[in-house]
Formats: sequence, C-alpha cells, structure tokens
Amino acid sequence: MSRDPRIDEYIGRQAEFARPILAHIRDTLHEAGEIEESIKWSMPAFLYKGRPLANMAAFKAHAVMGFWQGQQLREGDAKNGAMGEFGRLTRVEDLPERAALIDMTRKAMALIDEGVKPVRNKTVKEPIPMPDDLAQALAANPPARATYDGFPPSAQRDYMQWVVESKRPETRARRVAQAVEWMAEGKRRHWKYESC
Repeated sequence: MSRDPRIDEYIGRQAEFARPILAHIRDTLHEAGEIEESIKWSMPAFLYKGRPLANMAAFKAHAVMGFWQGQQLREGDAKNGAMGEFGRLTRVEDLPERAALIDMTRKAMALIDEGVKPVRNKTVKEPIPMPDDLAQALAANPPARATYDGFPPSAQRDYMQWVVESKRPETRARRVAQAVEWMAEGKRRHWKYESC
C-alpha cells in the first residue's frame, strides 16, 4: 500500500471535522485493493493501474468524495448539489458503510480492468444566429472574414456571444468594430489570455 506524504499534509491542513472523513475514505479505498495515491487538481487522487479511480477534497464546511466513473456506479444523481457520489460530507456517517464503499471501489476498479471509459455529459449549447451587424462588418473586411471562417465553432461563438450580450447600441457597435479588428489580426476573442 503506497501512501503519498502530500496527502498526509493535505489532510493535516483541513478543518477538524474533515480530517476523520478524509482519513476514513483513504483507508477504505486502500482496503479495496492496490491503489496508488497522488495529488491532481490540487486534491488527493487515487489511481488504479495508473488510471484515475477516485478523488476527495475538503472545503470550509464540507468534504466530498467521488469516483472517476461515478456515473456508471451510482443510482441517481449526486446528493445535495455537491460533486461526488455522496453529496456534502460533514461527518464519517454521511458515507456508506465501509463494506459498501469497498464494494463500490472494487466495481470502479473492475470498470478500469474492462477498459470502460467514463461517461461524460456533453452540454449542447443553443446556436447563436450570426448578428446582422457582425455579418456586415465581416463582409466588409475579407481578412477578418477568413479568420472567422477558419475558427472552430467555439471561437466563432465567443465573438457572436460577446456582440449579442451588449445592452446598449453604442457598446454593441464598439464590440463589432473591436471583433473585426482582432479577427483581421487573426486573434480569437480571448487572445489576451492564451499562452504565448
């Protein structure tokens, strides 16, 4: 059983109510089988055969625990609007019985052994119709239009959403002009935040 000292440190930094919850989760997962530990996304993560198995985290007033393939394991949605399978945990008793948690962990391990991929819900965004004023401005600037046409749908959506969300006509006109200028330079809407 390999234990990562960073998880010891993580648990030690948490609120008093959270430490026994996190320690219980950790011990129970290790009882289920050969689990590796790591820190991913700034929280304790548990791996099985190098693949993500589960994670846990503590916040100001609650802790959470979730399986990477939780959607295949749980019957229904997560509780209390929190991430993970068990909702907002404020005490060890909020978790299933130890045997049930070990069973869930072994089922998650079996999914990894079988090569089952996690199910991810894809949210489909409603299409935004091309605003007339943006379409006219792009038609008047061929380099900007070529850039726009070369963008993936998400980058096109970023510009269209920026334009249609403006509340005042003068703001909208400024955004259309700025959008065309940036696209003529080959820039995406959020170019300032892209890494160099």
